[in-house]
Amino acid sequence: MSDDVKINRGLKGVYFERSGVSHIEGAKGELLYRGYSIHDLATQSTFEEVCYLLIHGELPDAAQLAEFDAALKAARVLPGAVCDVIRACKDGHPMDVLRTAVSALAALEPGSAEKGEEGFLRNGIRLTSQVPMIVAAHEAIRNGRDPVPADPDLSHAANWLWMLSGERPSDNAARLADVDFILHAEHGANASSFAARVTVGTEANLHGAIVTALATLAGPAHGGAAENVMKMVTEIGTPDNAAAYVKAKRANREAVTGFGHRVYRAEDPRARHMREGVRKLSEEKGAPEFYQILEGVVEAMKPYARHGLNVNVDFYAGVMYQLHGIPMDLYVPIFAIGRMPGWLVQCLEQQRSNILIRPLTLYNGPSERPYVPINARGGTTSCV
Repeated sequence: MSDDVKINRGLKGVYFERSGVSHIEGAKGELLYRGYSIHDLATQSTFEEVCYLLIHGELPDAAQLAEFDAALKAARVLPGAVCDVIRACKDGHPMDVLRTAVSALAALEPGSAEKGEEGFLRNGIRLTSQVPMIVAAHEAIRNGRDPVPADPDLSHAANWLWMLSGERPSDNAARLADVDFILHAEHGANASSFAARVTVGTEANLHGAIVTALATLAGPAHGGAAENVMKMVTEIGTPDNAAAYVKAKRANREAVTGFGHRVYRAEDPRARHMREGVRKLSEEKGAPEFYQILEGVVEAMKPYARHGLNVNVDFYAGVMYQLHGIPMDLYVPIFAIGRMPGWLVQCLEQQRSNILIRPLTLYNGPSERPYVPINARGGTTSCV
């Protein structure tokens, strides 16, 4: 026991490894994937292209992208036994069902136990396509419908919306979903990515690491912001109530959902790309009041920006999902769909220079003491 040991609770500010994937400059509100600004990727790229970039380190040429896209589309298949698993636990929370189904895939699919880099790549590409299929299949099954088959003519994002509803999305809706996946694709050593790396550090397979990541993401402190924003919008009700809502929250020293971030002190650079897309989608869906409520909250929160309480990416995501008629308990699984390439590349990095991740805890319990036989312990109390 030492008084001079510094404890960094939550590992805040601790660098545990080097990474060439994403760079976050919290003070300036900057995010780069492999050196490319998130602003350029969100406005000019596609999710498939960003997946390739994250995994391989460079943007693909046309032939490379076509080959990668074909591999993703070829993986849009679920074993029948996985659908049976989904049916068996259809009444569970979608994140529990997703985690259980991915774990089942580890036992059902040949090659899932491969631990080399090529095996990780094959399994990662397959899981990137299967995760949205699992979420959509569960949504259909729990509502008494048959799962919608994947459409090989649609992009990753458009196919997800198609499988979820059985209706082809508009170009604007598909593009907004695509941007949402791009913005959530990778974000450094966040809780779920770090948890996945801890699992890979034990020399476990990729499926095990993704199960760990899903279990970690399910916690509301990590993945629950979009759902909470939609609850806030529902509570506010109309744009005219936004200012009073914020005033009451701040007077009670309560957080306003969707503002502030563990990393960013300036505005989350991802937020601006959701803002305009949600505005357009709200008009397309004939529900502009949702966007107007959000903007009312943003306006009321401006005085607190100097304290680092700026809007984050999830502030707009929940309303986007609501406009598509997506149930709130699917918001975190959608986060997982977008984050799959980030988890994969974090696991690949960990594997390339693998080491068991084993931090320390500073003991602050009782000093060494004599063992007391049970018949002589009368009246002792627990120190816990």
